[in-house]
Amino acid sequence: MLHFELVTPEKLVRSEEVHMVVVPGTEGDFGVLEGHAPFMSTVRDGAIQVYRTAGGAPETIAIQGGFAEVNDKGLTVLAEHAG
Repeated sequence: MLHFELVTPEKLVRSEEVHMVVVPGTEGDFGVLEGHAPFMSTVRDGAIQVYRTAGGAPETIAIQGGFAEVNDKGLTVLAEHAG
């Protein structure tokens, strides 16, 4: 499972174990699964898609701007605004 955190300047919005997250990067959407290579990307206004299980329907969370970081701990999205 992938550890996913969504953070805004106001609060920690999400911290959970999920199957996959699709993030609206400024150079295109990208999906992150467990074991993804480390990288950072800026995030455009759009929606994160959170897949709790393989083949399941995604939950969509609207976000505005920010950064995404993938490291050995998982995926962290630092958004200017979420929800």
